[in-house]
Amino acid sequence: MPNPKRKHSRARGRRRRAHDALRVPQLVPCRQCHTPKLPHRVCHNCGHYAGREVVRAKEA
Repeated sequence: MPNPKRKHSRARGRRRRAHDALRVPQLVPCRQCHTPKLPHRVCHNCGHYAGREVVRAKEA
């Protein structure tokens, strides 16, 4: 198995890892109940997606 001839510099390694940071998920308000949800997903609170009920919401 091939091995590197020379050690990579710290700058080179850090430049490669520049895009590895975690991001906060972007949330959008649900059109129906206005609770925050992930975009392009069914709302867990009311079960609506794109203006219609897709999943029945749990009744308390």
